[in-house]
Amino acid sequence: MDGCSNYNSLEVRRRSRSKEQAREMFAKHNVPHARGKIFINPFTAKRFAEEHGYPLVIKPNVSGFSRGSHFPINNDKELWKAALMVKVWWPSSVVEQYLLGANYRVLATQDEIVSVIRRYPPFIDGDGENTIGDLIDQENAVRQEMQLHPTIYPIKQSPAIARYLAKQSLSFSSVPGKNERVYLFNRVALAPGGIVETIDQNNIPDVNKALFKSIVKQFDASLFGIDVIFEHGIEQAYTDQKCIFLEVNSRPYTRMHEKPRLGGVDDLAPFYEKMDSLAVSDTNTF
Repeated sequence: MDGCSNYNSLEVRRRSRSKEQAREMFAKHNVPHARGKIFINPFTAKRFAEEHGYPLVIKPNVSGFSRGSHFPINNDKELWKAALMVKVWWPSSVVEQYLLGANYRVLATQDEIVSVIRRYPPFIDGDGENTIGDLIDQENAVRQEMQLHPTIYPIKQSPAIARYLAKQSLSFSSVPGKNERVYLFNRVALAPGGIVETIDQNNIPDVNKALFKSIVKQFDASLFGIDVIFEHGIEQAYTDQKCIFLEVNSRPYTRMHEKPRLGGVDDLAPFYEKMDSLAVSDTNTF
């Protein structure tokens, strides 16, 4: 995909392709991660739910951009639906515990934190006057002015978003109160209109930065996009809160670090210059 980097060898990419491989490496090096299980048969996911309870997440063992992911799953009905629908994307699937918190993508090498972004589901902030539909139109106008597309997508007034609003007893004609934040979808992804915010690295504790870089070293990679959820935020030490590392991305989509909706824009030119000088073998073999 255009915008995905290609700085890791085929060997590294093969070692980090699935969520199962990432989980095994996290466990080996005591990196905090969610308890989970790989399943083919949906009854395996049901047994996991009986043992560990809800909320849960179900996702393909191999995928990207949150495609095929279902979360939060809060009951048996949602579990069965997700366990069947996920098979559209990949035959083997993952069921794991879900942590409600702040979702981040950390772009890191073995010796540098390149860029950190927080990712949100699409949302609007009420002003006490305009409807949700009008606020969506205003948000899309801002995105167009900032020239974020095709990295950050416009928010569509789609049936899926209408259904998600209905679960909150809302519709496109509802008028949220002033400063009331309304989430329009459950998934943290760009396609449904997700939001990206750049995080100032000066506010990230050294212990967190050291952990990110150590994960890249564990896989002997040149560059990873590391997905992690912090219960209280990345600005607090991971040792002082719940956090779960989800997966590593050996060909991370770096373009979303260049087109944030919120926060400053990191200058990635020196990073690209450095990475482009690497001699990487088998870049065109997948």
